[in-house]
Amino acid sequence: MNTFRWILAAALAANAGWMLVVPQGWYHAVPGVDLTGPLNLHFVRDIGCAYLVAAIGLAWRVLEPVRGASAALVGATFLLLHAGVHVGETLAGICGWGTLLRDVPGVVLPAVAALALAWPARRRPA
Repeated sequence: MNTFRWILAAALAANAGWMLVVPQGWYHAVPGVDLTGPLNLHFVRDIGCAYLVAAIGLAWRVLEPVRGASAALVGATFLLLHAGVHVGETLAGICGWGTLLRDVPGVVLPAVAALALAWPARRRPA
């Protein structure tokens, strides 16, 4: 499990770094992002910060499984809410189903994975 947490944390951190350091490059390279409206550097960096928090939460969960669980859940919550916006816009007719299908690998699946990896394990009775 920890290997998957590290992989997802690293991927989220890499995406966050890209958004924070080279927001124009991120905006033009990620498929479909440029179709959502004009580039707003501040907004891209804000979201990059949220991705970084999600990455830190998952990494903390690896380093300190009990104390880091809450941080990982907070990060997963951002990712799930972000995915929910994508799903909601599709259901509302703002975006087409093709847009949602394009976003599933990079938005929806990482959110679901983060929740699964953040969820605290049940303690076994002594």
